[in-house]
Amino acid sequence: MKHNTDLRPCASERRELLRQLGGGATLLGLGGLALPSLAADASPKQDNTYDEDSILAAATEFFGSTTEGLAKVIEKAFKEQGRPNGYIKGEEASAALTVGVRYGDGHLMMKGGGSARVYWAGPSIGFDAGANASKVFTLVYKLPSVSAIYQRFPGVDGSLYYIGGAGINYQRSKGITLAPIRLGVGLRAGASVGYVHYRREKSYNPF
Repeated sequence: MKHNTDLRPCASERRELLRQLGGGATLLGLGGLALPSLAADASPKQDNTYDEDSILAAATEFFGSTTEGLAKVIEKAFKEQGRPNGYIKGEEASAALTVGVRYGDGHLMMKGGGSARVYWAGPSIGFDAGANASKVFTLVYKLPSVSAIYQRFPGVDGSLYYIGGAGINYQRSKGITLAPIRLGVGLRAGASVGYVHYRREKSYNPF
C-alpha cells in the first residue's frame, strides 16, 4: 500500500488558513490603532496643572520662609478651587486710608508652557491706614492662554481669608480665578473690594 507522505496543505486548506490569518492581522491592526487612543483618553488633564506640594514649595522659596498660615491658605485654595494651571510671582505697593490704591508687577508662569510680564493696578478698600510694599504670590485657575490675563478682575466679596500671618482672597472674571497670597504686615490693606486691572505695560492709572 502506498502512503501519502506529502504533509503540505491542499489548495482549499491554504485559502482557509490565509483567510484566518488575514482576519487576525486585521484585528491586530485595529488593536494597534486603538491603543494610542485609549492612552490619550487615560492621560490626565492634571498634566497642565500644579499639585499642592509643588505650589507650597514654590511659594516657600518665593517668600523665603514658610509659615503655618501659608500652608493653610494654600490648602484652602486647593479645596475650594482645585489645581491651578499657573501662578504669578510679584511685588506690589499700596497706600490706603480706608480707600487707597495698589500697584504691582510680576511674572506669570503657566504649567502647560508660556510666561509673560504682568503689571497690575486698582483701587482698594482696606482696614489699615498707611503704605506698604510686599511680595505677592498669585494662584491662577483656568487661564486658557497667557494673553487672557490682561483684563480687569473684580474682587469676590467676602472672600478674604487671613490666618497666621498669611492672607488670600479671590478675583474672578470670565471663568478665570486669581487668588493672591500675601504675607506679613499690611497685607490686609486693600484686601479685595473693587477690582484689579492686569496689563501688559505699567500704568499709574488705578482704574
